[in-house]
Amino acid sequence: MRGIIVSSAVVACAAALTLPFLATPSGALAPVPAPTAAPTTVPGSTHSLPLVPIAPRSRAGGRPERGLPPRNVDPFSLVGIVWDDAGKELRARAQVRTRPVGGKEWSGWQDVETHDDDRPDLRSPEARGGTLRGSTAPLWVGACDAVEVRVRQEAATGRAPAAPPLPAGLRVELVDPGKDQAPPRPARRAAPLPAEEDNAASAANLPLAPLGATEIPALARPESARDVLATRVDPDRTSTVVTDAKHTDPDGHGETDPEGEGQSEAPSAPPGPPGPPAPPDPSDPPEDIDDEAGVPGYYVGPRPRIVTRAGWGADESIREKGFPYDKTVRAAFVHHTASGNGATCAQSASVIRGIYRYHVVSSGWRDIGYNFLVDKCGTVYEGRAGGVAKPVRGAHTLGFNTNSMGIAVLGSFGKANPSGAAVDAVAAITAWKLGLYDINPAGSTTLVSGGGNLFKKGTSVRLKVISGHRDGYSTECPGDRLYKRLGAARSEAARLQGR
Repeated sequence: MRGIIVSSAVVACAAALTLPFLATPSGALAPVPAPTAAPTTVPGSTHSLPLVPIAPRSRAGGRPERGLPPRNVDPFSLVGIVWDDAGKELRARAQVRTRPVGGKEWSGWQDVETHDDDRPDLRSPEARGGTLRGSTAPLWVGACDAVEVRVRQEAATGRAPAAPPLPAGLRVELVDPGKDQAPPRPARRAAPLPAEEDNAASAANLPLAPLGATEIPALARPESARDVLATRVDPDRTSTVVTDAKHTDPDGHGETDPEGEGQSEAPSAPPGPPGPPAPPDPSDPPEDIDDEAGVPGYYVGPRPRIVTRAGWGADESIREKGFPYDKTVRAAFVHHTASGNGATCAQSASVIRGIYRYHVVSSGWRDIGYNFLVDKCGTVYEGRAGGVAKPVRGAHTLGFNTNSMGIAVLGSFGKANPSGAAVDAVAAITAWKLGLYDINPAGSTTLVSGGGNLFKKGTSVRLKVISGHRDGYSTECPGDRLYKRLGAARSEAARLQGR
């Protein structure tokens, strides 16, 4: 599945199957409306082009430089740079310029953020598979059909030595996320069974939404308390990757597994449709759910509307089968995608499809790294597959992917302010998701580092429950402007939980 794909047209069926019943807040089963039909095709492609040596010029000061001369290419909208060894850093300045489809004028040179710390932990099963590549952040450039690239080694400054050599296998990745489909219409009849992985990804969100749904509806706070039932991981219903913890958490919350060494993949479940969920027993709440007010999940915030993977057009055929789960969710790390601020809200699904393809096809990850993504209009999108309520392990904060979730705000916020709607959406999704695991978003928690450039492997680190990426790793992410808004997000999330 993984590796370099030079050009691959992607087509996947994502039809919807109507399920007749859905769990209600009281625990009873009630009829559900027919799901909206998911897009019938998910087009897209990835073109990978090697960067070649470029003769040193005066601007480079004789430093090594690789690039791609101006070239006409098939249309693309997102660009990034990858290299062979995921353990190597790209200590260089990477820039691209592009020409829009149908245009004659080239853009100015744009910097590509070279950090590669939004990725799987160093010794996790996802990293040990041997398919990971080093990668820059992706940059959204809009529909273009010509590109030029230059990457030059950092210069030595003062007493600092020159940067290490440019890593081997440098390539530019040009991602076409495909055109957005027409808005889906309600299905008038039960559609044919989706492909196995389409079915599995959608079924992981039962009973929050019916199979094939393109969104999970918003729900008021009292009713959202019953969403704790959807946190359970049922290995008999879906193919899973189960975590056996190896380390003890100093706070006494149980064990943690900072490197994922205890994970093992279970066989995939048959692709047949799951039946209606069994009626929940109110006297048997899930483990680790707070019962302070006599109601399981008392501090669960109101569930925000969430666009599912079917809703943004994920091609389930390119990711790895199965879902990686932890035992709980104790923290949320906020990121920016560093993809620029040129996309509109109408293009958000395309941007997410581009990032998804870049993470999986170009960088060699099992799936998109983030658990949720948020756009400037405040829309929340499902990220990594496995169920929005479940403890799905992401690949977002090197060293702290275990027992946490990653939320990425689309855009770059080093110098630009995030929208108020985006900050509110971060508060809303954390109030709901952290509440499912009885976590106070205004509090602190302890995580065990899996290794990174701030904390050695095995170090117990006290962090704010809602942290910025830079709190766990030395990086500019999520940008100064977004990082400064995290205090407001914490306060709002706690208020939404009723604390």
